[in-house]
Amino acid sequence: MKYATMQSDEEVYSLLRPYVASWFKEKYGGFTLPQRSAIPLIKENRNVLVSSPTGSGKTLAAFLGILDTLLELAENKKLEDKIYAIYISPLRALNNDMYKNLVEPLNEIKSKNKLDFDIRVGIRTSDTSPYQKQKMLKVPPHILITTPESFSISLVSPKFSQKLKDVKWIIVDEIHELAGSKRGSYLAGFLELFEEYIKKDKVTRIGLSATISPLEEIAKFLVGNDRDCNIVDARFLKRIDLRVISPVRDLVNATETEINGGIYKTMVNEIMKHRTTLVFTNTRHAAERVSYKLKKLVEAEKLFDADLIGAHHSSLSRDVRLEVEEKLKKGELKVVVSSTSLELGIDIGYIDLVLLLSSPKSVSRLLQRLGRAGHHIRSTSKGIILVVDRDDLVECTVLAKLAKERKIDRVYIPRNPLDVLSQLIVASSLMGETDKELLYNTLKKSYTFETLKEEDLKSVIDYLTGRHELDSKNVYAKVRENDGKIGVKKGARMIFYTNSGTIPEESLISVFTENNKYVGNLEEEFVEILSPGDIFVLGGSTYEFITSKGNKIIAKKAEGQKPTVPSWFSEVLPLAYDSALEVGKFREYITNMIRNNVNRSEAIEKISKDFCISKTAAFSIYEYILEEYLFTNGKVPNDKFILIEIYDDEEGRRNFIFHTLYGRRVVDSLSRALAYVLSKDLNSDIRISMTDNGFILTISERRDYDIGNIFNKISPNEVYTILTEVIMRTEIIKRRFRHVAERSFMLLKRYKGRETNLDRRQINSEVLLSVVKEIPNFPILKETIREILEDHMDINNAIEVIRRVRNGEINVEVIGPNTVPSPFAYEIIAKEHSDIVLAEEKRELIKKLHNEVIEFLRKKGINIDLNYTEV
Repeated sequence: MKYATMQSDEEVYSLLRPYVASWFKEKYGGFTLPQRSAIPLIKENRNVLVSSPTGSGKTLAAFLGILDTLLELAENKKLEDKIYAIYISPLRALNNDMYKNLVEPLNEIKSKNKLDFDIRVGIRTSDTSPYQKQKMLKVPPHILITTPESFSISLVSPKFSQKLKDVKWIIVDEIHELAGSKRGSYLAGFLELFEEYIKKDKVTRIGLSATISPLEEIAKFLVGNDRDCNIVDARFLKRIDLRVISPVRDLVNATETEINGGIYKTMVNEIMKHRTTLVFTNTRHAAERVSYKLKKLVEAEKLFDADLIGAHHSSLSRDVRLEVEEKLKKGELKVVVSSTSLELGIDIGYIDLVLLLSSPKSVSRLLQRLGRAGHHIRSTSKGIILVVDRDDLVECTVLAKLAKERKIDRVYIPRNPLDVLSQLIVASSLMGETDKELLYNTLKKSYTFETLKEEDLKSVIDYLTGRHELDSKNVYAKVRENDGKIGVKKGARMIFYTNSGTIPEESLISVFTENNKYVGNLEEEFVEILSPGDIFVLGGSTYEFITSKGNKIIAKKAEGQKPTVPSWFSEVLPLAYDSALEVGKFREYITNMIRNNVNRSEAIEKISKDFCISKTAAFSIYEYILEEYLFTNGKVPNDKFILIEIYDDEEGRRNFIFHTLYGRRVVDSLSRALAYVLSKDLNSDIRISMTDNGFILTISERRDYDIGNIFNKISPNEVYTILTEVIMRTEIIKRRFRHVAERSFMLLKRYKGRETNLDRRQINSEVLLSVVKEIPNFPILKETIREILEDHMDINNAIEVIRRVRNGEINVEVIGPNTVPSPFAYEIIAKEHSDIVLAEEKRELIKKLHNEVIEFLRKKGINIDLNYTEV
């Protein structure tokens, strides 16, 4: 992997047809950095990864050289009826944008120069009609626009795959979105099958990405192993103007009405200053609520027409989303409130301001959202983060500084997913009988399957050939194997056409009481995180989760009990591990100022200056860390120090509060592993609650236990086995096993032209799960466990934390028992009880706990002066 050098405009123009160069110069005036770097390499048929922000000309960086070559072929009457370039995008909406972005330049060049060349651009997705697909067989487009799923179906189509034999370029757009998911694993595998079984010679791979890190790893993901790739690093071309704002001075003592009022007042003030504002929330629920409240507010104050406000999130219908996108592009909306659905590079026109409600949870996501503002490369991306509490203020202050310093979290790429491998094996058999060893070596060329073990390939082939004799459960062989050759079984082609892909079908789960009274529905991703005894809210009432049966859960009324899992919890983005470590370092930075007796005014001035926040915000942060410092006698948890706090609550329970600032995916793994140890030692049920900043293990009575020694009771080598045993008793294994079984063609979503019933599939998957538990090392169950522990959780970094504790790199200390939780702890406790936007209960709880802390310190002779007037 090597970084590309930038050439001058004149050098790039000299590589193009004179009329292409003339058109470009007249329309754009000159090349952007990614264009000056990428176009010469693409003209030389070199693999290229281009990473740059929205509006930096990535599309033309990828396509201008290709269009120029096709025009040259047409000039010389050498342009044939075949596909020369394939553009792959994760979104069908992006594909439609790309069609417009290619056809328009082509038409302009042809019109301006009176050219009579027919360079065709075609779209092939699940929305493409059978008539259009037939038409493509007769007259194929020169440039094919598609999705990963439609690309794979094209490869196994006996007739259409022949049209792909002469492809010279493959462009993968939004590669940052694909790399971190099984959809990316799927595409990476199919790119290797394409080169080995259909193309037979070199294809130039071009990757287009927003801001991501590390680029070397993404480049390997794009091109696979043993291939060179040139990296165009233009991630930080655009200037950014980013501010972190607190809606009120005192985030602790302000009422919920005051905080909500401050949030909406700030939002409206900023919206009124700008032509178009894009507001990001972190949940679909919040996007709906914020857009509704904004509409009511602008109507009441007669600021502008409330119809100029739109909402956009993944739960809305495709038609509604497309309408919002189109209106935004035409300048017909003043505000759009989105969850995560507008982060990708759909063309939505010019945005003046991006407003983020609460932390985006990672630097890369922050820069991606921010990049939607100031669409042109020479514009400044302007953004504001509105915080909702002190933890949020600390986190956003750190993320904003990291964004300005261009320190990006590392991307996580799944490795060796066996359900994706199942689809690749079936696909290879559909391309023709294949040698098992050749298939193994082909897949290992991809970055995703680079470390695939032969025994795992054999295990999946054994499953696909029916060697586990699951016919009685309606699981039949999809391939056959003879003398190391893998061939297709009858019916497998239609199964692949109608069931391939990696995106799971989510469902609503019905909730019933013990006496079979219907209560309402919960989303499947929320049900995944429930454990028996959890309290949740539905229809304004609280219920205790008992168990599940297929796509139905049983619960009982829990009047007066506080929720242990907020209804939005499954939606919340986890804080990235790298960012969490930086928040820990920030805590230590302020702790050292307190420890070294730096004058408070000087400390606040320094925080304000170093992190570009207001003095009021700096004061809030300083006081927050100071309170924790005084409460814990200087034991402020950070990235290298875990504090365990014993807190006995009003209901007689003992809570072990672990301040482990490593992000929710790591915390999820750690909390379950340590709860397992505690449960074994005490022979008692343990309740777990967690946030990005730590977790609480609760036992029902006040019992003595040497909690400070708990990390020494678990070996890093045991964690995978322990967590496997733990998750086998949870809801998540049932739900994820169905997803993996569907991806592996063990359960079919569509069979013989009919949709199968989702509820029935869930029941069947639970039957299958009970059967395959008895089969040693069964690949579909093995993959389900891997997906939960490695992709959903972050077991690898959790093991690293345990290792570092045991070898002394991370210190652990215990305080308590106390009947008052520390300031950091009450933020964890409060976050488990309510939503960040409908947060009245949470706010009251924080105020109550904070007053208890102040009183606790006062009894120790320490007075906290929360005098905001001095700043």
